[in-house]
Amino acid sequence: MKGLHDGTTPDIRARPAVLVVDDDPFAQNVMGEALGAMGINAVHAALSGRDGLRVLATLHEPPEFVVCDVFMPDMDGFEFMDHLVKRGYLGGVVIVSGVDAYMLDLTRVFAKSLGLKVLGAFVKPVAYQDLAEALGMQSMGGGA
Repeated sequence: MKGLHDGTTPDIRARPAVLVVDDDPFAQNVMGEALGAMGINAVHAALSGRDGLRVLATLHEPPEFVVCDVFMPDMDGFEFMDHLVKRGYLGGVVIVSGVDAYMLDLTRVFAKSLGLKVLGAFVKPVAYQDLAEALGMQSMGGGA
């Protein structure tokens, strides 16, 4: 009979799951390709904050990371991040947007004030190396 300490414990960080919440399908695709290049195979996508909440409800385990756009129809990133906190989300959050750096910094401050673990805030398109560093995935893949 196998026990808890039989050396077969999987490395849960080897294949983290990521939820990408962005209303731009092209941006989702680019982000998905970058995450795949880092060795992340479990990438879930949502086109709005409301859709992101629906996707979260279908997952057996919360994703290790959420990549969240700021301005989206139906439910924006601010409201979505508020819901993440209310649901007790403990993973990392990367904020992305096509807005200027000042507005992005305000969004980062807002998310941190909610108690979220903000790993980075980037103007789109996000450079591969910046995303890899934010997620702590520098050694998991390559390419730019």
